[in-house]
Amino acid sequence: MSLDSDSAAVASTSRDWYFPSPPFIHANSHSSKFPKYPRRFPTNPRPFQSQNLPPDYRQPLDGVSSPNSAPPSRGVSSSSSALHRSLNHERLRRRVDFGGRREQPRRNVDRQASPSASDGVSRRRSEVALGDKFIGSPGHGFRVRWKMGILAAIVTTVLSSVVYQNFCLHIKVNDLQEYISKLEFQLQDYNSSESVELISFSGQESDLPSKSLKRLALMVSLTLLSIPILAFKYIDYVSRSRSSENISEEVSLNKQLAYRVDLFLSVHPYSKPLALLVATLLLICLGGLALFGVKDDNLAECLWLSWTYVADSGNHTDSEKIGERLVSVSISFGGMLIFAMMLGLVSDAISEKFDSLRKGRSEVVEQNHTLILGWSDKLGSLLNQLAIANESLGGGIVVVMAERDKEEMELDIAKMEFDFKGTSVICRSGSPLILADLKKVSVSKARAIIVLAEDGNADQSDARALRTVLSLTGVKEGLRGHIVVELSDLDNEVLVKLVGGDLVETVVAHDVIGRLMIQCARQPGLAQIWEDILGFEHCEFYIKRWPQLDGMHFEDVLISFPDAIPCGVKVASLGGKIILNPDDSYVLKEGDEVLVIAEDDDTYAPAALPMVWRGSLPQDFIVPKSTERILFCGWRRDMEDMIMVLDAFLAEGSELWMFNEVAEKEREKKLIDGGLDVSRLVNINLVNREGNAVIRRHLESLPLQSFDSILILADESVEDSAIQADSRSLATLLLIRDIQAKRLPMVTHAERGSFYQGSWIGEMQQASDKSVIISEILDPRTKNLLSMSKISDYVLSNELVSMALAMVAEDRQINDVLEELFAEEGNELQIRQAHLYLRDGEELSFYEIILRARQRREVMIGYRMEKAERAVINPPAKSERRRWSGKDVFVVIAEKE
Repeated sequence: MSLDSDSAAVASTSRDWYFPSPPFIHANSHSSKFPKYPRRFPTNPRPFQSQNLPPDYRQPLDGVSSPNSAPPSRGVSSSSSALHRSLNHERLRRRVDFGGRREQPRRNVDRQASPSASDGVSRRRSEVALGDKFIGSPGHGFRVRWKMGILAAIVTTVLSSVVYQNFCLHIKVNDLQEYISKLEFQLQDYNSSESVELISFSGQESDLPSKSLKRLALMVSLTLLSIPILAFKYIDYVSRSRSSENISEEVSLNKQLAYRVDLFLSVHPYSKPLALLVATLLLICLGGLALFGVKDDNLAECLWLSWTYVADSGNHTDSEKIGERLVSVSISFGGMLIFAMMLGLVSDAISEKFDSLRKGRSEVVEQNHTLILGWSDKLGSLLNQLAIANESLGGGIVVVMAERDKEEMELDIAKMEFDFKGTSVICRSGSPLILADLKKVSVSKARAIIVLAEDGNADQSDARALRTVLSLTGVKEGLRGHIVVELSDLDNEVLVKLVGGDLVETVVAHDVIGRLMIQCARQPGLAQIWEDILGFEHCEFYIKRWPQLDGMHFEDVLISFPDAIPCGVKVASLGGKIILNPDDSYVLKEGDEVLVIAEDDDTYAPAALPMVWRGSLPQDFIVPKSTERILFCGWRRDMEDMIMVLDAFLAEGSELWMFNEVAEKEREKKLIDGGLDVSRLVNINLVNREGNAVIRRHLESLPLQSFDSILILADESVEDSAIQADSRSLATLLLIRDIQAKRLPMVTHAERGSFYQGSWIGEMQQASDKSVIISEILDPRTKNLLSMSKISDYVLSNELVSMALAMVAEDRQINDVLEELFAEEGNELQIRQAHLYLRDGEELSFYEIILRARQRREVMIGYRMEKAERAVINPPAKSERRRWSGKDVFVVIAEKE
């Protein structure tokens, strides 16, 4: 047989053969893998058995070129294109014929239908098209929408399957073309048909399962994508049907679903990141399944590609086929959306964290710190005193929590311009009435908690302090430190102690200032001494146990400390009660502690007893009381307490003038309501004058030059505003001094201090030598201004209260000492003249004067020389002798007379 006849026979028999898709090997690459044989076919080739191939693949293979024609690659391409066209035309003809045969009976039936039926059908169609306006039942429109949704989902699924079939057919045709070209060369190389059948069936068996699995994966991914659409359509349908049926008892399904989602996002703190993670995993899985359906890679590789498309939207540029490009672009769009949401979550989390830090919402992780709750004008002085107290420890931690913005608090503290000496001040915004805010500042680990009184109404301030103490006692972890509460009214102290129990120490600021003003009015110079003792800048109270002093008398203990002055004993047998100024015969026992006045807790220690000459007191040491005339300008809430204290201190026949804007009848009513019976006053007589203390003609009606001391009180009407109260007190002080300067005889001085004789402030300074004016100043800045001008030598302010709060915060035992010194009974600070202890010009050491003061049952703590401006508390070199003057004064702790 000739070569042409052989090729024709092969071409005729190959029309009934099915050739499976081989591995992806280029048609021109067979020369390197197969040996070269003569380009001719066998003489008697066995006919191929088309019965062994699947029926769907028994397609005729026309157009196989002969060996004498063009090169094999060209012949294969022309034959494959002809084969592709014949396949498409054949299938198209079959589908058209089958569709025509199937539609023919239906057309005949439609033609035989009656005109009335067709009219009814058209009428029904028009009703459906018009919608709910022409339909009787309201649920009909919803059923139509539901059917439309189902129809849309079905159409979407069908279209996707058609697209997929089109892609599969296109890929299949390309594979067949490549495989035909390969088989042409294999037929030249192999003589037996068994090898060809083996290759065909092996390729068929390996290819069919993978193709079906990929088709299944693509259908699953499309089905999963259509499920949310159907679910939302169903929810919308149920919600509309319920609303159309007017079921008022039941909430629509979409509202319930929205509520559940909102509740989940609100309750669970990590709900948003969790939802984003689930969405990312779903996108990767669905994208991997879809890629597995359109690519030849395995499932694991497709899942990895899906993740790369999600992470980087530019990784899909290597896709070549249409199906791969559509799937990869869809995954990339989803990845861009997910990463945009992720960036939004991260940005919101970072912004929220910075806002919480800026607004003071973060938690304070500290131990043994001092916690201050509240904000007032005393805070600056309080922080300064705490910083001085912590200087010996290298600094400490002070946490301030108030209902203010953190940035504002830090700005106000920075304006104070204090040297905090290593102490760190941490501000937090919050309410002391909320347990969560208290835990935020580690309230259970603080060594001391200070509750500041609010500026304003006293009753409201104390009520808030009471609620704060209740919140503190309700902390589940318990409190390590004690609570120092600043109160505005003495009557509320019992209630706060009842609530707080042993944890609470109270400092009544208003009453402390009132009592100090009375003491300072009777004893000029006492205000400066109180400032030195209460503050941490000079000397203060300390309590410590010294075992080497056990068995010693208190008289010997007094001269055992070269750098401190003992003034009391904490008796262990009495449950830790502090006794100020005990008897000389008291013997220290085991467990007793010594109360001293020293510069710091580590600057003193007992030493060997020195040899001290006791000596004797002058014979005329008894000082009789003399009558006094005192003026009160303004009205305070505790006026009745101040009157009772003065009645106990002053000599019989003394006068107390009260000048304020309160009517006389109303004054008597207020005093009676406060518990004062004017008729029971023993030593003083009340003189009432009505007027305004800032009007000059009202003040000129008073005998200002005849008063021994004048007290300018922060009036009750303006005590809510510290600046307004200080302005009123300053104006009253200047008017009184000017009136006194014009009424008193002038003493000629060449120069006094920094002011010359003849200036208005110089005249006021000369008037201050004749009478004492005590001004109640609330703002420390006003106090500094008056101290520099020296027109009022004794100024009391809230700074003293801040010092007392700081001392009690550092050591709660000191509160017992201060309460006794401020009380009406017991011991107090007093200023004594030198002639009570020595004779003029006598040389004595300070130890010797201490022992002489013990003969009067007094503890001497300091002195002020005749020409000195300040007193010296706990003087150094106590054993050194010096010459004393009769005009010197000494500071002692003695019982109230």
